[in-house]
Amino acid sequence: MPQETILLADDDEMIVDVLRYRLEAEGYTVIVARDGEEALRLALSANPNLVLLDVMMPRMQGWEVCRELRRTSAVPILMLTARGEEMDRVLGLELGADDYVVKPFSFRELLARIHAHLRRMTRLTLPAAAQEEDGRAVLADVSIDRRRHIVTRAGQPVLLSPREYDLLLALLDAEGAVIERGALLDQVWGEEWIGNPRTLDVHIRWLREKLEADPATPRLILTVRGSGYRLVTPSELRDGSVPTRGDGSPAERREASGSPQSNGR
Repeated sequence: MPQETILLADDDEMIVDVLRYRLEAEGYTVIVARDGEEALRLALSANPNLVLLDVMMPRMQGWEVCRELRRTSAVPILMLTARGEEMDRVLGLELGADDYVVKPFSFRELLARIHAHLRRMTRLTLPAAAQEEDGRAVLADVSIDRRRHIVTRAGQPVLLSPREYDLLLALLDAEGAVIERGALLDQVWGEEWIGNPRTLDVHIRWLREKLEADPATPRLILTVRGSGYRLVTPSELRDGSVPTRGDGSPAERREASGSPQSNGR
């Protein structure tokens, strides 16, 4: 049975009662917050394994809780929202949410998403002896240590969410080859994932902000116009053969700056 703790933040008593009962029946420990300020306080003090965060809450909205929590924590955050509009979903992703579920939702769907995010987080917290020992990859001042699941830049640890880390490894494993957008979504989010494909662009932008010297002119994570993304290789960096601005496309510039655009999978 699971031993993880889930923080459930929602001011709807009926939803809280039902979800707490069902999640505890699955073996999870559930702590409850009924407003945004309490949610942020408990998320920082109780160190839950996952946060279920309602968007519309008193005292502090879920969007703000998500943004503040993301400043210091990589805990998986699933937004619960009655607002299914695309821009609302994109906003949650922009602020650091890992996933979203639109009300009304089935408990089976929610549980599947919870399981997926907790499995991903578990992979990142396994002891070093249980992880693969295939050394480090070094790209400029960025070091990726698979054995310890640690990423550093200029010698300083980089806080990556589980999804960001999976995305970085997917690009790294391609050894400089382009990965098409749909293939990246399938590989990192799973073939059964249904959501806004722009989440890929958002996560790419987050990685650039954390790893690139200048995210507006990326030199490590490049956009290949009309196809997808690729990660440069150490030999390209040594030879000085990396393009000045990815492929130089308008899409590259829009993604680096975070400007919205519609994308197909």
